[in-house]
Amino acid sequence: MEDHDTGAGASAVGMSGTSPAETAGPSAGRFSRHAGAHARHADNLGENQKGKTRKRRKRRRGRKVFARDENGAIAPSAPSAGRAPDPAPPSPQPRPVQNGPRPPQQELPVFAALDLGTNNCRLLVAVPGRHGQFRVIDAFSRIVRLGEGLSASGRLGQAAMDRAVEALKVCGEKLRNRKIRKARLIATEACRAAENGVEFLDRVEREAGLKLEIIDRQTEARLAVSGCGSLVERDTRGVVLFDIGGGSSEIALIDLTRGHRSPRLANHIVSWTSLPVGVVSLAERFGGRTVTRETFRAMVDDVAVRLKAFDGRDRLAHVLASPQFHLLGTSGTVTTLAGVHLDLERYDRRRVDGLWMDRTSVDRMIERLIGWDFQQRVANPCIGADRADLVLAGCAILEAIRGVWPSERLRVADRGLREGILSELMADDGAWRHDGRGRS
Repeated sequence: MEDHDTGAGASAVGMSGTSPAETAGPSAGRFSRHAGAHARHADNLGENQKGKTRKRRKRRRGRKVFARDENGAIAPSAPSAGRAPDPAPPSPQPRPVQNGPRPPQQELPVFAALDLGTNNCRLLVAVPGRHGQFRVIDAFSRIVRLGEGLSASGRLGQAAMDRAVEALKVCGEKLRNRKIRKARLIATEACRAAENGVEFLDRVEREAGLKLEIIDRQTEARLAVSGCGSLVERDTRGVVLFDIGGGSSEIALIDLTRGHRSPRLANHIVSWTSLPVGVVSLAERFGGRTVTRETFRAMVDDVAVRLKAFDGRDRLAHVLASPQFHLLGTSGTVTTLAGVHLDLERYDRRRVDGLWMDRTSVDRMIERLIGWDFQQRVANPCIGADRADLVLAGCAILEAIRGVWPSERLRVADRGLREGILSELMADDGAWRHDGRGRS
């Protein structure tokens, strides 16, 4: 699934540069040349037309009459006898002279965020908008499967690194073609876990001209939360946010019942964990193409055992029964599930991002996917060949999460680390502080 352009480069709405006088010029000339002929014709009409003739003359009285001079040019004729000439137009007032050239309109600062994960390489380039918001002006997303074979060998494979470098070269060109104010380029689980992860990033710097940083799991969880802040409504009491990745899955427990709500949702994290399992690693261990119900249950149990070892899993026990508690998922798994739920003929981020799904809908979609074979999953436009062998592994991780934190509602987020990076970069830079629009 690719990122969609959100309207960058749309032209401004305004008036045409043609003036009304320019538009009416030829027609007005033709109308004026025939004015005298119409008047002569009116004088020859019978008595029953005199009233209409006088009305037409009255309407015509205030107009200038144009005639051709001896050279054929059109010019105003002399005023008629007994009629005062039109007053001369006022002389134009001199305009004040500007000292120096007009200052250029201030350009909005440009920020960029790149996330190289186990499965995807993604880039967002954006400018600040209203307070806490931004407008994407460029984007890139490609499935590279950098972590392919990593769980078995402990190393990044040559073909996987080649795919990632090619994608990163595209990102590098996009960044070099813009004047970037601030950027953050991160790598996650695949580069964290691989023996040759640092060596690979040295190659990226040489060949793609990009210097990536490997972030730790706590930072990854915080950025995922920061990217989804606008999807947590004001009356919410608690949220379990999860990001099912290719090689790891980040889970953050957010308690909004204590103290004043901070603009930064990440300040309300009371507990978090990063499971060393994601859709790629789980599918490689259990199989992704042919998934029986027994295989699916084994995957769920594997993740459930890992969650039992999470000491902070009960930190939201006091809000689990509240209707103001819900799950918030940000990953390809939940966005795919939402697309299948909506029966989309083509994946549409605008319809998926922010979608609410109830417990019954989630159950039905997972059951539906388990019942499909590999080719049926490939044929679905919201899954396709790139995700057909991974989507059930993602559903298994989701089922294990729902088992620990049961909720009647799941909100879907087509956003995550990149949006979190952009939000933090813009906030730290003061991009929303003095822009004249950034006050809520």
